[in-house]
Amino acid sequence: MMSKPDYVYVTYIATTPQKLWQALVDTEITRQYWFEHINVSDWNPGSRWEHQRTDEAKTLDVIGTVIEVNPPDRLVVTWARPKEVEDATKHARLTFDIAPQGDGLVRLTITHEELDPEMLKAISGGWPKVLSNLKTFLETGRVLHF
Repeated sequence: MMSKPDYVYVTYIATTPQKLWQALVDTEITRQYWFEHINVSDWNPGSRWEHQRTDEAKTLDVIGTVIEVNPPDRLVVTWARPKEVEDATKHARLTFDIAPQGDGLVRLTITHEELDPEMLKAISGGWPKVLSNLKTFLETGRVLHF
C-alpha cells in the first residue's frame, strides 16, 4: 500500500503561546483570519469540531474529532470532508505544535498527515494563506486580502 503524503508548515509569530492558542480555538478570533470560516468545538478530547463557513447555512467544509488538547503547546484533530466523516480511512490528522522561541516569539508547526492527493492540493494552497493571515493578524491586528 502506498503511503499518503504529509504537509508540514513552520512559521514564527511575534506573540505569546497563550495568544496563539486562543487564536486557534476561539471562534470569534478564527472568524477574523480564516477567510469566512470559523472553527467550532468545545475542544475536549473526543469531541467533534467543525470548520464552518460564515454563510447563513453554516456550510461545513471540514469535520473532525479532537484527539489531543495540551494548551498552549499542542492541539491534534482529525480532518475529514463531510461526506467522508463516517469513513475513518479517509481522515487526515492535523497537529498544531506551539513552541516559545524567546522573548515574544513563537514557532508554530502545522503537520497535516495522511492526506489524499486532492486534499494535499487543497491544503497546500490554503495553509500558507491562512497561516500568513494568522501571523499578520496576531502581530498587527489587521488581516490580509488575497
